[in-house]
Amino acid sequence: MTDIIKAGIVGGAGYAGGELLRLLLLHPQVSLAFVQSRSQAGKPVSETLPDLLGETDLIFSAEADEAVDVLFLCTGHGEAKKFLAATTVSTSTKIIDLSQDFRWNEGTATANVEADGRTFTYGLPELQRNQIQEAQHIANPGCFATAIQLGLLPLAAAGKLTSDVHVSGITGSTGAGQSLSPTSHFSWRTENISTYKVMEHQHLREINRSLKHLQPGQGSTIHFIPYRGPFSRGIFITSYLQTELSLEEAQQLYRRYYESHPFTFVTEHNPDLKQVVNTNKCILHLQKHGNMLVITSMIDNLLKGAAGQAVQNMNLLFGLEETAGLKLKPAAF
Repeated sequence: MTDIIKAGIVGGAGYAGGELLRLLLLHPQVSLAFVQSRSQAGKPVSETLPDLLGETDLIFSAEADEAVDVLFLCTGHGEAKKFLAATTVSTSTKIIDLSQDFRWNEGTATANVEADGRTFTYGLPELQRNQIQEAQHIANPGCFATAIQLGLLPLAAAGKLTSDVHVSGITGSTGAGQSLSPTSHFSWRTENISTYKVMEHQHLREINRSLKHLQPGQGSTIHFIPYRGPFSRGIFITSYLQTELSLEEAQQLYRRYYESHPFTFVTEHNPDLKQVVNTNKCILHLQKHGNMLVITSMIDNLLKGAAGQAVQNMNLLFGLEETAGLKLKPAAF
């Protein structure tokens, strides 16, 4: 498809919405029709997001009132459902939701969520690229869910997920959103670290569903401890589990699984978070210690964990090159 895609953003002034706005402004096959924000309505986009000075003359709108080919919902959790219930959206418009509203239906094991006459397909391309290409609406995965799943999918796909998985993950402050809270103030966050939602993070639901989809009947439990980190963006995950695979066998397994996926890379060198910040990449590193396989996975929470993955899904929905608009440069120093 070579036609220009007309896109709209609901909730464009937050971290994920702002990042999506930046990506779409530079996408070679997208025309951004409107950016909605209730809090910033009537203000120039470049006044709220000053890094876009000279990049756009768009004004934040109060309503999403233009017909578009694709509508991105970058609202808070629970708000996307409310928006769609109160707004008439053309049946031909594709919807990509970045909240958790359509990732999960209680009591269902499928990766499709039915809501108010719409079907939302779970949008992790490395899990179900073909289904995304045929979908109408997409539920963008969670940021922790993306990083953890990309570290485990090859094992589940090969039926090699045979023990419990212990996971620790640290995320930057932008993962908590733009609204202020006691743990997002600079004076608290800097030079500090803490756990939260220990063993009960909401992303575990979608992670477990995906793994059981690839390896039906597997009974592995994921023990996940998330941390708040003293940096602004990025997610760094360490997972370990028992396996009989040698390191060489595991590396081959991972490289085969991801050989057709343009954003996920397996490295033999111990990576660091800056390699993925400001990119749509996931970098994986494997180690073997005794019978334990240690998997490091890392992403930028606002890109591969949110806005970048949403654009990747849009590219798949419209038959574009998967990497279109996402050839981004990391900052090494």
